Amino acid sequence: MNRRNALSAALGAMALAAVPAFAAGALPTVEVFKNPSCGCCGAWVDHLKAAGFEVKVTMVDDTSVARKEYGLPDKFGSCHTAVVAGYVVEGHVPAADVKKLLAMKPVAVGIAVPGMPAGSPGMEMGSRKDPYQVLLVDKQGRERVFSSYS
Repeated sequence: MNRRNALSAALGAMALAAVPAFAAGALPTVEVFKNPSCGCCGAWVDHLKAAGFEVKVTMVDDTSVARKEYGLPDKFGSCHTAVVAGYVVEGHVPAADVKKLLAMKPVAVGIAVPGMPAGSPGMEMGSRKDPYQVLLVDKQGRERVFSSYS
């Protein structure tokens, strides 16, 4: 291995090592806007807490108000809306994807799992796991696939 490849490998290893350190260290607080009667939202909050996030829950009757305030189009809506480090996290997004978003810091409104797919965090239904995608939403409301689950 030449010196350039060795340096690249070392830098890559350091970058990978930094992501788990960030993920396990001081994560920013996630503020979740949810309806008081929604149980699956509470299960998603528990999922975030288990992944090391501090979570502040704000009860609201209508989560579309929070989506609108933070600039996420309603077509990406789900049953709860969260905000972390200036990003919107809509719906049953896996905590690993929230950490990935925070590490990547893309120019975007945030990420979303529209609807309520079975098998996503907080929507566990035994062995049933519907395929779903986590979408990255840009400031013009356009989306691209951030992660896929099957």
